Amino acid sequence: MAVVSTTPAPARLVGTDLSASYDGRTVVDGASIRLVPGAVTALIGPNGSGKSTLLRSVARLHQPDAGQVRLEDGSDALALGAKEFARRVTLLSQSRPTPGGVSVRDVVGYGRHPYRGRFRGGDPDGARLVEHAMTVTGVAPMAERGVDELSGGELQRVWFATCLAQDTGVLLLDEPTNHLDLRYQVEVLDLVRDLADEHDVAVGVVLHDLDQAAAVADHVVLLGRGAVVASGTASEVMTAETLTATYQIPIEVETLADGVLRTRAVGRHSRRARVGV
Repeated sequence: MAVVSTTPAPARLVGTDLSASYDGRTVVDGASIRLVPGAVTALIGPNGSGKSTLLRSVARLHQPDAGQVRLEDGSDALALGAKEFARRVTLLSQSRPTPGGVSVRDVVGYGRHPYRGRFRGGDPDGARLVEHAMTVTGVAPMAERGVDELSGGELQRVWFATCLAQDTGVLLLDEPTNHLDLRYQVEVLDLVRDLADEHDVAVGVVLHDLDQAAAVADHVVLLGRGAVVASGTASEVMTAETLTATYQIPIEVETLADGVLRTRAVGRHSRRARVGV
């Protein structure tokens, strides 16, 4: 039975009873997600459980077969024009080609595209918001550098700045720590937390690492075979019994002194083996 957390907070984006398929195969089956201002919602689950497809469905990159996606004013997100939707919801996907020959400032400025007219006019707040986004994300000192000169972690911060410049209030992230070394993973997760806490952004993020999800998220949605298995706080959702059944491998859960959860996948050769699940 799914665990449901009852938090009566207004939501900026709600996907309800969403189903989605690829090539006739159902990948998401009646799943729901609710993103609220100032909170981080993490989507976790095994490979193929539908995490990224659910995120892509509410981001309109994948057309759901059934269900609804609504914004805080009740409007149908699936029916909005592309520019209007981009003024309400930002997506940072896994696959982003790095543009060559352009500066960090130029890339962050791409976030203002939904507000510009045909000839780049009509965005009086654009320059200010670009500068603000670069300052918040710590990339202002590299504003004139070419993005093709940056490390992976620096580039990820630039993409975060681009999203923040878009000024939507909803940020969707598909595995933002993927392919980053440990230092940059920590920096990215700190930035995600800061955007929610200090800038009232409603964040939805797909994460593979269970400990990262437990550390950063206010709300966790666990998916298995396309359906929501459990939804609530990390302590409600990430129990040894629930994770073991969903990932189909023994998983131990420990609560540390500061209340943070730590998980261990138990292999055949060592009960202390730490496996990225």
